Amino acid sequence: MARILVVDDEEGIRRVLSQLLEYEDHEVRSAGSAAECLALYPEFRPDLTFLDVKMARMDGLEALTRIREIDPNALVVMISGHGTIDTAVDATRRGAYDFLEKPLDTDRILLLLRNALQQRGLLEENARLRGEVQSRFEIVGRSFAIRQVLERVERVAPTDARVLITGENGTGKELIARALHRLSPRAGETFVEVNCAAIPTELIESELFGHVKGSFTGAHEDRAGKFEMADGGTLFLDEIGELPLNLQVKLLRVLQEETIRRLGDTKDVRVDVRIITATHRDLAAETKAGRFREDLYYRINVLPITIPPLRARKEDVNLLIDHFITRNNARLGTQIRGLTPDARKLLLEYAWPGNVRELRNVLERALVLASGAERIDLEHLPEPLRARGAPRANREDAEILSLAQVEQRHIERALYLLNGNRTAAAEKLGISRSTLHTKIAQHGLENTGRT
Repeated sequence: MARILVVDDEEGIRRVLSQLLEYEDHEVRSAGSAAECLALYPEFRPDLTFLDVKMARMDGLEALTRIREIDPNALVVMISGHGTIDTAVDATRRGAYDFLEKPLDTDRILLLLRNALQQRGLLEENARLRGEVQSRFEIVGRSFAIRQVLERVERVAPTDARVLITGENGTGKELIARALHRLSPRAGETFVEVNCAAIPTELIESELFGHVKGSFTGAHEDRAGKFEMADGGTLFLDEIGELPLNLQVKLLRVLQEETIRRLGDTKDVRVDVRIITATHRDLAAETKAGRFREDLYYRINVLPITIPPLRARKEDVNLLIDHFITRNNARLGTQIRGLTPDARKLLLEYAWPGNVRELRNVLERALVLASGAERIDLEHLPEPLRARGAPRANREDAEILSLAQVEQRHIERALYLLNGNRTAAAEKLGISRSTLHTKIAQHGLENTGRT
């Protein structure tokens, strides 16, 4: 049974249409004007609305616009005794589901009703699936940008095609990979993650493909690699852009032949694995520069998913703030009720170069520092963040820093934004990792950015 609202200034039309719909076992309410409709709509929340175009005071097209403001997913069928192509086009542009002309045809109404309610069911099912994905994988947001990502996940997950997830560091590429696995037919099998940037180059081949006893110094026994561990399930290769060229060739062979060979072995092992990869790099540019194999790029980039940075979905920041406070209150045993207006304003205006991960870390740290307080205030937020939000000093009062102080603050900020990742910080700063280690020691920044 569906809830249906009939809006028409002709009492006879309302009565006949209501009787027909009630005969089909639907709950029906009626309104004789646009004003009455708009007053009734928020409380009744109909699954479908039949709305007359020509009415006194406010016409149906204006009422349609108001209804869509109340309910962006509203299904509205426009009714007109003087239908024109221009009117139908205008109604469609404003979001009408369909257009009926008077006198109304019973068969046409019932067919339209069935199709509209089927669409309503699909919309509700999609919303339910998005809710499941969000709650299970902490993919929080209502922005158009993140809804597009979730819709893409829902379409792609049931297939066995390879997926390349791209996005800046901290945007949630691993969460998307896990969502793809959990919503796939392989959900009951193993999900194995490998961070290609975190494994020393000399160990990556053994980590991926395994090895046999004696294949290299320290190989005291046979060991399965990540491909074999993920057999039947999903293998997530994070930061695939960091994989050395010689191993890109071997990975390409595995993708082509669906077999692996352990390091030092002479026989192949067949594996059934769905491959999901991720990177913060522009792999198309990397292929042109000769740092990533073009043939491998096309093999892994069958179904791409791009995650927007947090600055491109600023309307989600409030939701994320509340989500992380609630989650960390439960985990840390704190009872923080929220943020002061100044603290929230600063977090909303900040650009979040470290994306969702940076926001999560900032709030976790702030909850610990604010323990015993009712709300998180500016003093509980990291100094680099507060410095960015502080008013600019007058030119004559501006602090003049020494070069050493400038260097210290620059390195401190890089480490903070990159969550203590020294390899990434050295790359961003344009210095070697050993030079960065020396400067960290000089400036006493050993624990900066680490959580």
